Amino acid sequence: MKDIVIIGAGGFGREVAWLIEDINKVNKEWNIIGFVDDNKNIQDTEVNGYKVVGNIEWLKNQKLNVVNAIGDPIAKKKVIERLADSENTFPVLIHPSVIMSERITFGEGSIICAANILTTNIEIEKHVIINLDCTIGHDAILGNYTTVLPSVNVSGFVKTEDCVSIGTGSAVIQGVTIGENTVIGAGSIVVKDLPANCTALGAPAKPIKFYE
Repeated sequence: MKDIVIIGAGGFGREVAWLIEDINKVNKEWNIIGFVDDNKNIQDTEVNGYKVVGNIEWLKNQKLNVVNAIGDPIAKKKVIERLADSENTFPVLIHPSVIMSERITFGEGSIICAANILTTNIEIEKHVIINLDCTIGHDAILGNYTTVLPSVNVSGFVKTEDCVSIGTGSAVIQGVTIGENTVIGAGSIVVKDLPANCTALGAPAKPIKFYE
């Protein structure tokens, strides 16, 4: 079994630990060393039976398999950038229940949770999270650090640029491009391209706030 640590001891980190446990029920592949978290108050404590073994500075000096369970795309990217010169590696984790074709490419560090369906000719870039019960259509491209929250439907030929977050229960129709750093609010319906650096919501989704 290969040693692995989980960045982030919060809710999604605990869900990722569960995902790994389910992988191990099918094939004993991973030994969870514990969580890595910058919260000083939880160092050396246990979360769901796994120890918080250190912070990101500690992790810089390790040589481990690492999964980043920070849901916010920009925060997730910043943590990975802090580890750029480390000797850690970032495996892809796919829950055994996922239905998918063989014509999908996965970038390092991506997490595909339970009950997802991924069809064909899909490109999943680095450190992408696809949370529970989503569908990803043909020829979709999910950019680096994209987070797709539960029960999202992404249609064919959709492209997300880097650091996009798609809120729970949203739908993105075919052929749409979503600009980098954009957040789609829960329950939104995206029917046309959205610019970078904004929050968009509604049906149809429209930008309501822009960022520098």
